Amino acid sequence: MTVVVTGAAGHLGGNLVRALLARGVHVRALVHRDRRAIAGLPLEVVPGDLGDREALRRAFDGASVVYHAAAHISILGGERALLERINVIGTRNVVGACLEAGVRRLVHVSSIHALAQGPLDAPVGESRPLVGGDHCTPYGRSKAAAEAEVQAGRARGLDAIILNPTAIIGPYDFRPSHFGEVLLDLARGRLPALVAGGFDWVDARDVADAAIRAAETAPDGARYLLSGHYVALTEIAALVEEFTGRPAPRFVCPIALARLGAPLAVAVARLIHRRPLFTPISIETLCGNRHISHERATRELGYSPRPFRQAIADTLRWFVESGYLHCELKIDPDQESPCSNPPSSMA
Repeated sequence: MTVVVTGAAGHLGGNLVRALLARGVHVRALVHRDRRAIAGLPLEVVPGDLGDREALRRAFDGASVVYHAAAHISILGGERALLERINVIGTRNVVGACLEAGVRRLVHVSSIHALAQGPLDAPVGESRPLVGGDHCTPYGRSKAAAEAEVQAGRARGLDAIILNPTAIIGPYDFRPSHFGEVLLDLARGRLPALVAGGFDWVDARDVADAAIRAAETAPDGARYLLSGHYVALTEIAALVEEFTGRPAPRFVCPIALARLGAPLAVAVARLIHRRPLFTPISIETLCGNRHISHERATRELGYSPRPFRQAIADTLRWFVESGYLHCELKIDPDQESPCSNPPSSMA
C-alpha cells in the first residue's frame, strides 16, 4: 500500500512521515524545495508543488490514501494572494488529482482557524460554522475556503476526512515554525517581553497519529478537532526557564497595549530582516476561545494528547540535538529522545 503526504517536509509532515514509516507503510512524499525534514528517510520523493498538476498526478498514481498537509501558515495581513494560491487553489488541485487517480481516501489537514471562535464562553466543537466575512483572518478564510474545495470533491465522489488541529508544537521543526521561533527566542534570552494571552497547543506527533487512525477507521465526511492544552505564554516561558535556566521575561504586556504596539513590532522585524512573530493577527489569536473540545476524536479515534510539559521538553531537546539551540537542558536523562526513531538508513 502506498500513501502520499503533501507538505512532507513541513513540521506536521515530517512527523507524519516518521509515524507512517514506523508502521511499515510505503510513503511517497510531494516536496517542493526544502528537504531537511525528510533527509535520509526511506521514502519515495516526487518533486513539485500544489500548483504543478502533473507532479500531483505522478505523486497520486496508485496511492490509496493522500494526507494533504501542505499549506502556507500566515500571521500577516498582506498575504491574501499567496494564501489563495497555496491553500485554496492548491487544495482544489489536490482534490482533482485524487479523483483522477482514484485515491481511496483524502485526509485533509485544515486548522482550528477555519472555524468560528465565538461565542467564547462555549466550547468549540465540530459543529461550529466555518469563518467568513471581513472579521476573520486571511489565513482562517483561506483554510475555510480550502475545506469548501474538499466538500466540493466529496460531492463528486471523493471520500475525505477533515482534521482541525490547534497550534502545532513538537520536534522535527526544521524551518522552524512561528511558535518554534518563540521557544528559541525564549531559550536564548532574546524575547524582551511576553503578552498576556495564550492558546491551545497540540503536539505534532499526536496530530500525526490521529491522522493515521482517521485514515483507517473514520467514516467518510467526518471532521475531528485535534486540540491539546490551553497554556498561557507566561506558563510556557516558565517551563523554558525551568528546562534551560534562561530567565523568563519579567514584563508581561497587557493585550490592549500589545494591540497598539503590534504594527511597530512588525515594522521593526522587517527592518532587521526577521520574520515578525507578534503581529496584529497573532495578538488577536492569543485572545481566542480557550475551550476547544477533542471529545469526538478521543471517542472515535482513541485520541489522547500528551502532556504539554512533555511536548515542550521534547521540542527543546530536539532543538538542542539538531544544533538550533546550544545549552544544557535540565530534563530527565532517562526520557527517550524525540530523535530516536524511525530508522533512516535508506536514501
